Amino acid sequence: MRVSALSLLGFSFGGLWGLLDHGQLQGQSRQLGQTVLATISQNLDRLTPSSSPQSPAETNLSEVLPETPEIPTPNLPSSIRIKAVGDMILGTNYPSHRLPADPSLFFANVMKDLQGADILFGNYESTLTDHPNSPKDTSRGTQFAFRSPPDYRYLFQEAGFDIVSLANNHSMDFGEIGLRDTIRNFNEVGIATVGERYQITYLDVEDVTIAFIGFSTYDFHNDINNIELARQLIAEADKQAEVIVLSIHAGAEGTGAMHVSDRQEYFLSEDRGNIVGFSREAIDAGADLILGHGPHIPRAINLYNDRLIAYSLADFVGYQTLSTEGALAYSLILEVELNLEGEFISGQIIPIHLGNTGIPVPDGQFRTVNLIRNLTQTDFPNAPIMIDEQGQILVK
Repeated sequence: MRVSALSLLGFSFGGLWGLLDHGQLQGQSRQLGQTVLATISQNLDRLTPSSSPQSPAETNLSEVLPETPEIPTPNLPSSIRIKAVGDMILGTNYPSHRLPADPSLFFANVMKDLQGADILFGNYESTLTDHPNSPKDTSRGTQFAFRSPPDYRYLFQEAGFDIVSLANNHSMDFGEIGLRDTIRNFNEVGIATVGERYQITYLDVEDVTIAFIGFSTYDFHNDINNIELARQLIAEADKQAEVIVLSIHAGAEGTGAMHVSDRQEYFLSEDRGNIVGFSREAIDAGADLILGHGPHIPRAINLYNDRLIAYSLADFVGYQTLSTEGALAYSLILEVELNLEGEFISGQIIPIHLGNTGIPVPDGQFRTVNLIRNLTQTDFPNAPIMIDEQGQILVK
């Protein structure tokens, strides 16, 4: 899978293997232009009349024109399958040690459920760094800073993650150094990241390009309250990608924030955006799939202009960091099949439950499915989709 990252403003955000900067690209363009001009000049010299000129009819153009390269036929699949999960915090070693003796347990129970997609996405709401200092004041218990060992990157690799979003309120828990460490550690094991301001990350599945753009309500990310910026980023992504996926960290938090409507949401005096209004405007601008996270609770799923919106994927891992009381333990793996126009074909809610310590296990009681079914019927009674008792999502 080829991965790259681009910025609307032309800056590189260091895709999986990195991109050339603007000056290097200009230099390569000049070199390519000079090579082409030199080739044309040499070929034209061969057409210059000599002491024994050939007539135009006698000139063999195949001898002077460069060979036309054979263009391979694209190997396009008929659809793209994406699996997505919500917030992941794999314990923390700051300010106190809250890590398990055996970290392989984080994904062990759901490993099979995570497989089988072209792309596996998740929201990583922590850092992978050894940086010792956090700019947050965690002493009063009102702010939290999360830090996991860099070696935890191998857990994500083993689970099969292709891309993680860092557009959330914990990616900067250890400042710019912690963020750069996190990005580097993921990239070193082949996992792409998205979420920095102006960043677009592209993933190729066979010959289909999928663009990811991350949004939140924080200054160092793309702000969902800035719809004009969203339109520009989506338009830029549309130049290269067949399918455009938005990761959105927004909305109020907790069991009191299960329901969603077309209004601005607030949490602890923070403006958490209007995810309903933003999602619809983003789809009108060309986005194809909306993956919401941040409320720590499942929310409704809806279809708008044949594009799927998941308003909250809830928590997926929260080892001794996130509450698992009541419905806060309800989780899911969302599986979505899209055609190459980005239109929704079918989907599946794979129900997951978080144990007391915040480790995901399959939920044979289908509690998450029942909750999302009820929320969708209540919040979007005219939704053009139906969710059956097994979690299958179908167009009506």
